[in-house]
Amino acid sequence: MRAFVALDLPDDMADALDRLQDKLTVGRHVPADDFHLTLAFLGDTTPDTLEELHHRLDMMTWPVLSLAVTGIDIFGTANPRALYARIDGGAPLSALQKRIETFARAAGIDLPRRRFVPHVTLARFSNTMPEDQMAKVGRFLSAHGDWTMPPFAPPSLTLYRSHLSEGGPIYEALERYGPAGPLGDQGQVGHVHWME
Repeated sequence: MRAFVALDLPDDMADALDRLQDKLTVGRHVPADDFHLTLAFLGDTTPDTLEELHHRLDMMTWPVLSLAVTGIDIFGTANPRALYARIDGGAPLSALQKRIETFARAAGIDLPRRRFVPHVTLARFSNTMPEDQMAKVGRFLSAHGDWTMPPFAPPSLTLYRSHLSEGGPIYEALERYGPAGPLGDQGQVGHVHWME
């Protein structure tokens, strides 16, 4: 199963990004409930591997994080693939991301080596975008590229399963972790979902 580990956003931050996203009239918008900051994309994994990773995340000491949106940008210039909010979390965020990668590799997951670009995806674009839509993206960036938000603390870290569909990926939370460890019945989803 396809899985990834991500930080969740507070409701007020997701709402603010959702209102900004409404100003973009092209692309496939990511639902506000799906906004997240991916720390490690795990690819196709087995239930046993996810169970091993879960135990490592379960024992992790929760770091003090302060994240901020520092602007809006796109991946791909000549052929944009996605529009995203840049996130700055400084050294603590980078250290957490490296720790998650270390946990994943120790659990037996072969992660590719790639540069970590902290971001929250807001919209995805088709492989070939007409010039008029490209122009709309350009105008959106001119008007909102410097959009920022005050620092915020992520409420939880989540182990997600990703289901591919024609309308885009569907995310299923398998387990959530918070500053005091697993979030318990109100947030922890439980291993049964990935053991089925």
